[in-house]
Amino acid sequence: MRGSLGSPVPFGTRIYGVSEVSGLICDLLDDGRLHGICVRGEVTNYKNHASGHRYFSLSEQGGRNSALINCVMWRTYAANLRFTPKDGMGVLACGSVEVYEPQGRYQLIVREMSQEDSPGERHLMVERWKRELEAEGLFDPGRRRPLPAFPRRVGVVTSPTGAAIEDILSVISRRYPAAEVILSPTAVQGEGAHVEIAGAIRRVDGIVDVIIVGRGGGSFEDLFSFNHPDVVRAVAACRTPVISAVGHEVDTALCDYAADLRAPTPSAAAERAVPDRGEVLRDLAGHKDRMVALLLHRLDAAGREVDDLRARMHPRRLERRIHDRMQRLAEHEDLLRRAALSRVQRERSALAEARARLEGKDPLAILERGYCIVESEGGIVRSAGDLRPGERVVLRMKDGRCRAAVEEVDYGRDV
Repeated sequence: MRGSLGSPVPFGTRIYGVSEVSGLICDLLDDGRLHGICVRGEVTNYKNHASGHRYFSLSEQGGRNSALINCVMWRTYAANLRFTPKDGMGVLACGSVEVYEPQGRYQLIVREMSQEDSPGERHLMVERWKRELEAEGLFDPGRRRPLPAFPRRVGVVTSPTGAAIEDILSVISRRYPAAEVILSPTAVQGEGAHVEIAGAIRRVDGIVDVIIVGRGGGSFEDLFSFNHPDVVRAVAACRTPVISAVGHEVDTALCDYAADLRAPTPSAAAERAVPDRGEVLRDLAGHKDRMVALLLHRLDAAGREVDDLRARMHPRRLERRIHDRMQRLAEHEDLLRRAALSRVQRERSALAEARARLEGKDPLAILERGYCIVESEGGIVRSAGDLRPGERVVLRMKDGRCRAAVEEVDYGRDV
């Protein structure tokens, strides 16, 4: 191969177009490590464009000419700036590295920026995130779910080299060694840590029964990644119940509000995640004692019932009970017979009295004593005034009837 300009291209060397090279660069920059990052540096070449966009570069602090990265902050994001950037100002710019293919130029698209020498900016940023995430409903207490009583697998999202994982393993092995601990390792502070934390949460979600997300204590800056919306949204999206254990008891991170339970320390989170084996064994022993006592009580009661049945089913006692029942049956039979006879007598007497009353009122009974009944066409003759001379009548006697004619009627003159 010749090294001078204008020399022939070596055989087999692929020739690219400018757009192809730009496309390759774009693909290379499409790396998760270059998205959602924060870059610390000094502002240089700052320009506030009339359109509202902000154009500038970031250089290494203390070494303006050592390294530069071009930055742009679109007016949508710039509207949230709480300070006016100036050349030489130390800032922390958060966003993603992208490439502008027409010019083959990569740049940092800044979404948020705070003064590096003003820690209050980060606190204001967290407050703004809190309001936005709360408006999304991610902090609603109604979303919180109960933790499983006896988890088989406990997922832990933390640094594999930190004290938090050691504390969690120690507590779980002591309290409930039956549980399997699955570590989903991640960085817990520094640039891009929030991306790793969110990924570690998603990686372990669904394959464990409960997840512990957290780290040991530290400064506000050390815990800052657990305030990032990416981490909060990853916690809120979990299908698995999550325990947040960031820092010490006095520390609070935004992921605490999205978790199903907040623990003051990683050790406390481990205690909440699994039951105490000693307490479980004591509870089981108590349940066993109560079950044995209940079983003995029931056996004793069943024994007494069998003895009573056996005594009642003894041949002599059974025979005596049969004789008693027969005697009572005979007595009842006699009483029923007496009651029946008495009632028959009462009914007969009542019937005779009724018959006598009926016979006394029978109009035909008087015919037995020689009287007769006079009947005319108008019916029974009750008065001499009902008859007229020459009228034909019927005389009804006890054993028959006869017909006669009225010759004369006396109207009570000789009566």
